[in-house]
Amino acid sequence: MIGTEEKRTAAGPTAAAQSRGPGTGEFVLTFSCPDSLGIVQSVADFLLKQECYIVDLKQFGDRSAGHFFMRVHFASTAAPGDTAAGDTTVVEQLRESFAPLAGEWGMDWRLERHDRKQRILVMVSKYDHCLNDLLARARSGELPVEIAAVVSNHPDLAGLAAWHEIPFHHIPVTAATKPEAEGALLELVEALDVELVVLARYMQVLSDSATARLAGRAINIHHSFLPSFKGAKPYHQAHERGVKTVGATAHYVNSELDEGPIIAQQVIEVDHTYTPADLVSVGKDAECKALTNAVRWHAEGRIILSGNRTVILR
Repeated sequence: MIGTEEKRTAAGPTAAAQSRGPGTGEFVLTFSCPDSLGIVQSVADFLLKQECYIVDLKQFGDRSAGHFFMRVHFASTAAPGDTAAGDTTVVEQLRESFAPLAGEWGMDWRLERHDRKQRILVMVSKYDHCLNDLLARARSGELPVEIAAVVSNHPDLAGLAAWHEIPFHHIPVTAATKPEAEGALLELVEALDVELVVLARYMQVLSDSATARLAGRAINIHHSFLPSFKGAKPYHQAHERGVKTVGATAHYVNSELDEGPIIAQQVIEVDHTYTPADLVSVGKDAECKALTNAVRWHAEGRIILSGNRTVILR
């Protein structure tokens, strides 16, 4: 509960709520709306009436744009039992109850169970470091995702996907077959109920029609040398120029090649002693870290798109 000492002390929620354990009866509400006085109070009053207490709250008011963003992680003391089915029933009730308030404030919003795992599809070509990192973190539970499938334009990484017991789909791409290949990809996305497509060093450019279909739910990773070192062997080009930092950028995919809204970036200092092979190795680490952060923040409902920028409520 919030705003009442009878139900919640300064130390935290009631003993009954604490006994429920983590991950059950907990939800995440994320929204954006035109900025105005009283939004936070209105949401807090709603949660109080629903017998919920706030676990964590992040907010940001963009004064220049006149827009407000908020993510609130909260727990329900009324959730029936410690089961996912019970939480699903509660989240549906909460959505129905919250809808009028969201309409009143003009909110673009979503409300999900806190322990819910997003279904993702990972696309890859031949470089395996980002795919391997995502598979391992998903398998260990570190990432709140369920990998529904791996798609590649080459057959090389089928064994890696098989070891993790993830379905592998080889969809070759040529200039002549690209429309058919993208059609097969989008059919998979729909058939597997995929919520996020992750391009984990997928070395093909998606068409404008495909990026439009996946708007806001496709993430790409690239080295942060762009646009300085385009084309083949960017790290070798960087070595010739004597770069002093190596980095990577994860961003949403749009029709502008490698210029979609930025989600996460990593930068690592290097010096003249680094060989091209060293730069490649360091670059792989940066790419894995940036992509993992982007996928995690998306799956946890921490990212809100604001034009060509992102607000990350961490």
